[in-house]
Amino acid sequence: MKLISWNVNGIRACVKKGFLEYFQETGADIFCLQETKLQAGQIELELEGYHQYWNYAERKGYSGTAVFTKIPPISVKYGIGLNEKQEEGRSLTLEFDSFYLVNVYTINSKRDLSRLPERLMWEEELKQHLIELDKMKPVVLCGDLNVAHQEVDLKNARSNHGNSGFTIEERQKMTDLLQAGFIDSFRYVYPDRTDAYSWWSYMSKVREKNIGWRIDYFIVSERLKDVIKDADIHPEVMGSDHCPVSLELNMCI
Repeated sequence: MKLISWNVNGIRACVKKGFLEYFQETGADIFCLQETKLQAGQIELELEGYHQYWNYAERKGYSGTAVFTKIPPISVKYGIGLNEKQEEGRSLTLEFDSFYLVNVYTINSKRDLSRLPERLMWEEELKQHLIELDKMKPVVLCGDLNVAHQEVDLKNARSNHGNSGFTIEERQKMTDLLQAGFIDSFRYVYPDRTDAYSWWSYMSKVREKNIGWRIDYFIVSERLKDVIKDADIHPEVMGSDHCPVSLELNMCI
């Protein structure tokens, strides 16, 4: 089973930059998007053989998530926690026969950290959501988690300590999640790999010089570790300020 996750930073713009060609090329069983930036009816993607699920933000041109899957899920949940509405469309949970898939676009704390308290609350709800799901079936969490967990996960760690995406609080939330019975699949496969990033600033030549952050993940239940075939990052794929990340599992949907 092959899964792809990609923050497309606006699916309409990404389609104009080759999204559909890349989508077809991957042949993924499940393809997850974050930051779709649209509302219902603003795009119609012809994805033959795939079922489409979208969680739109109420605010126009903002946030949003989507999942395209070859196999229809048993159930779909929009949002996490008690707030089923989820005004920013930040999560989708799909139940399949052998696992749960959770696709998220984590709140950005903002440069001034004004959304950090809200983000930390949201992350706690997400962790509890994953723990409850994991009691029933293994979980695959993917998406833009908006945090570089360790210093190896960004180019300039020293100068970014305390900045949004690399605060002590945000990094601790990732640690807490992993200690609750989950695995960072990329680090499990490539524990010592450096200069592996999934997001780059649009500033001149930053991506060319690979001055980036690894903030896009596939996190899986610990009991899935023996079926991880590969987990990778694909910086060669353009079309967004993020690149796709992938996960291959020796299991069926």
